[in-house]
Amino acid sequence: MPSDTSASCTLPTAPPAPGYRGLLRNREFAGLYASSTLTAAAGTLSGFALGTLVSRQTHSPFLTAVSMYGATFATVLGALTLMSVADGNRPRRTLVALQCVSLLGAAAQAVPGLPLAARFGLLLVLGFFQSLGTGTRMGLLAEVVPVSAYALARSLINITSGGMAVLGYALGAVLLRFLSPQGVFVAATALTGAALVIVAATVRERSIRLTRRPGLRRTWTTNRELFSQAGQRALLLNLWVPNGLVVGCEALFISYDPQHAGAFLAAGSAGMLLGDLTVGRLLTAGQRRRCAFGLRLLLAVPYLLFAAHPPVLVAAAAVFLAGAGFAATLPLQEQLLELTPDPVRGQVQGVESAGRMTWQGIGAALAGGAAQHLAPGTAITAVAAASVAITVLSRPLVVRARPVPVSGR
Repeated sequence: MPSDTSASCTLPTAPPAPGYRGLLRNREFAGLYASSTLTAAAGTLSGFALGTLVSRQTHSPFLTAVSMYGATFATVLGALTLMSVADGNRPRRTLVALQCVSLLGAAAQAVPGLPLAARFGLLLVLGFFQSLGTGTRMGLLAEVVPVSAYALARSLINITSGGMAVLGYALGAVLLRFLSPQGVFVAATALTGAALVIVAATVRERSIRLTRRPGLRRTWTTNRELFSQAGQRALLLNLWVPNGLVVGCEALFISYDPQHAGAFLAAGSAGMLLGDLTVGRLLTAGQRRRCAFGLRLLLAVPYLLFAAHPPVLVAAAAVFLAGAGFAATLPLQEQLLELTPDPVRGQVQGVESAGRMTWQGIGAALAGGAAQHLAPGTAITAVAAASVAITVLSRPLVVRARPVPVSGR
């Protein structure tokens, strides 16, 4: 049976990766990890509150889905214009500045009576800066941990972010029984502020970066080199599209079953936590790559059950299993990192993250648009089927990929 990795893609010789405890003894990684976790928790609370607010005011599945994931549309603008700042020679200062912007945006969402148009505008602005922040954070991550520990570090961040999502959705559902959505926005603002303080206190400045000034031209040059390689295109396709369509399924939970949407979202996050823990901690790099195709199928196949409108417990179990499939991103991200020169790691990882988030927004919009004309359960099934089809049809591209790294000059 062919695997999703070429024979020429071998792992570099490296010392054994530390365990999770060893990673957390690294002060800078601990800071990046904690700030990423708090940012994820804040985003979960804010997204759930905004989705609920929009649903109550508009009763529109499309607008509800877009409100929960609309910020992802703007991440592509960051990837296409200023993502090279992620590899600037002052990454700590850049990350702190971007966290300040996120704090201001979170606080603005908490303003009572803010028109929905203004809230959607805030989503786009925050999505743009969020993409730059993610690229900068992931570029720093590749510098503060050894290459052999990168997948483990990403899995720990993903695991905890998944755990925060479980708690965030559960807490959001509880808080909304006692508070207005504005009160939940205030909690999200506090978490964002804590993430800012931690980054400022723990991450040191680094200078092993580009000697050329980052900007629009530099961003376009690196992106052009990245997308000119068939191998990178195949990896990015599989990192972006199947995931984004499945997020579209998740975006319909409120419309599908408002009473149990929080439970479904929590189940998906719990599955993601388990998948990242298993794939990142217990499997070797070779085993991760051999499992990548099966995990991408697991990501969408369980959602096909929604065609039969299953009982709540069965639907939650399906969502849990599908969540584990998100661990397919780990081996693909690991392979992409191996193919990326040090000077442009931040930008390439930022492009990968921005594209993945943008496709989450596209998936939410497609699913929401389908739900305007179909029942939410039928729309979920259709979007999941599209994800499965793309995964199967794109597999030969990954199997035959012989990627060549971008130059980084």
